[in-house]
This record gives sequence, structure tokens and C-alpha cells, in this order.
Amino acid sequence: MKKHRINPKKQKSVRRLLRNFPTPWEQKLWNYLKGSQLDGFKFRRQQGIENDIVDFCCPKVKLIVELDGSGHLSPKAKKEDKEREGRLNNLGYHIIRFYNNEIDESMDGVLTIITDKCKELSNS
Repeated sequence: MKKHRINPKKQKSVRRLLRNFPTPWEQKLWNYLKGSQLDGFKFRRQQGIENDIVDFCCPKVKLIVELDGSGHLSPKAKKEDKEREGRLNNLGYHIIRFYNNEIDESMDGVLTIITDKCKELSNS
């Protein structure tokens, strides 16, 4: 697996801004992910990986959780997301995406999917 940069210094101010001003959905999910609450899996928020900043990352199992709002529905945004996923997949990361409404409507289901994926990846 290719070695890569985590939290490049050039992103520090952007990552801090994103952490200090999360979307309501990011904050909601973070309340469940922080402090290794999810079956002991440690997550980081607004993690820099090479030139990308991801919403949440569990480094131990290389799982990225992304939350998407309506801005991710345009053809251009979908193309950019796909390219970004390709870059991160090439570094060995697995990505799960949820829409903001899933956080509002089915937090238990979202947490189950994340937990199951973490367990699956830790056993592989």
C-alpha cells in the first residue's frame, strides 16, 4: 500500500475551520463517534489524507464516513466525489456515504452500518 500524508500542514487552518463549524448532521453523528464510543473504534473528524479532507475517518480500519447534502447531487459534484473516492481507494481506504436526511431519519441504522463495516474491516 502506498505511503501517504495524513493532515498535511497546508490544510491545518481549513481542517480547524471545518471542525469548529460543522454542519448540524456532522455534529449529530460526531456525538456518537467521538471518544471511541462506537464499539471502541476511534474516529477522527475532518481528517486530511493527501490533498483531501474527509468528514470522519477510523484510521485503524481505514474507513471513511462521508455525509452528503444536496450539493452532492449535481453531475459535477458526483463526478468529483467519484474521482476523490478513487484516490482514497487507491490508498487503501473504504468509504461509506450517507445523505444528511439519513442522519435525521435513521441514526440507529447509520450507526449499525458503520459498526458492521468497522468490524468487517478489522477482521480482514
